[in-house]
Amino acid sequence: MIKPQTLKGFRDFLPEQAKKRQYVIEVLKKVFESYGFEPLETPVLEYEEILAGKYGDEGDKLMYRFEDNGKRRVAMRYDQTVPLARVVSQYQNIIPLPFKRYQIQPVFRAENTQKGRYREFVQCDIDTLGLNSSATDAEIIAVSAKAFEKLGFNDFRILINSRSTFGDLPIKAITIIDKLKKIGEKNVKEELRKNDFDSGILEKIQKTTLSDSLNLVIKIAQKMGVDKEKIIFEPTLARGLDYYTGTIIEIDYPTYQAGSLGGGGRYDNLIGLFADKKVPAVGFSFGFDRIIEVMDELKLFPSELQTTKVLVTIFSLELADKSMTITNSLRTSNINAEIYLDANTKIDKQLKYADQKNIPYVIILGPEEVKKNTVILKNMKTREQKQLTLDQLPNAIK
Repeated sequence: MIKPQTLKGFRDFLPEQAKKRQYVIEVLKKVFESYGFEPLETPVLEYEEILAGKYGDEGDKLMYRFEDNGKRRVAMRYDQTVPLARVVSQYQNIIPLPFKRYQIQPVFRAENTQKGRYREFVQCDIDTLGLNSSATDAEIIAVSAKAFEKLGFNDFRILINSRSTFGDLPIKAITIIDKLKKIGEKNVKEELRKNDFDSGILEKIQKTTLSDSLNLVIKIAQKMGVDKEKIIFEPTLARGLDYYTGTIIEIDYPTYQAGSLGGGGRYDNLIGLFADKKVPAVGFSFGFDRIIEVMDELKLFPSELQTTKVLVTIFSLELADKSMTITNSLRTSNINAEIYLDANTKIDKQLKYADQKNIPYVIILGPEEVKKNTVILKNMKTREQKQLTLDQLPNAIK
């Protein structure tokens, strides 16, 4: 007998959780599209050479890669930024610049699983390619802030820095400094020393003041509606990825300790690895699973996420056709209606089923109702019952 279980770091999402995920996706898509971003999808598998060497040493270690049946070296999508770079290069004669896209798909990393970290998780990305402008950096910040506001967040923080803050520091030193929030000042200095760097680098970086270029990005973001109090200059912020070239952004929530809720920045050189020209780019990636965790903790989801509005019961086999006709009529009126398909099940059990699924309304159609050409509409929350004509039914449910 096979034991039913999921792989470590991979998850099933039963309807209650899946509906929350769909809700977040729909909110994000509406925000993205309101700013002119368009959808893009890319394959789960890429040639290994496309992804390898683009995420630093840690990224290469966490990448799922293998040889397929055709003896090709392939890798599973690690993020959506590098595939985006490949797409823009591959279709450069088709895609108009600037190219503003959003992408909502799963990515795969061989993580040590813990709270907020999984081996398969959904990323939601927005990127603008083709414009080297402070305004594009600011718009990415504005879209990200608007998305969190629409999801119900109030106390999120937008941390901002620039890769220029670190000057000519080696990427290894930058990566260590980026761990400050995670491991603390003492441990960062110790790790710098272990790697033959001057531990005084940290204090030097911490004393860095806001540059004129970064200040301009912040001012434009404020003109685009971002609350000034939410933007915080954080000179040690690096996000650890090799490909950032300018502005770096991270959004966190003070009481959530598992990490940031998203991050991004400017990466003007990445597209050039695939194309024969330099294409400026800036983007932001939302921590989809972490966002859902925090929304659950803060009770930010609407109380009503039920997709089915009404259950139509079948009183008896003789009345089954009538129940089906009513169900079809409701669907024609754009009401999501489910019909209980076993005429031998007692009404009480059908009502219990509606309760278990949190379906808000139930329609009961017995012999007396058929004679009067009416139905009984039962509100499953208040237990209130109304006798209605078929014409009154759609408005009463809506």
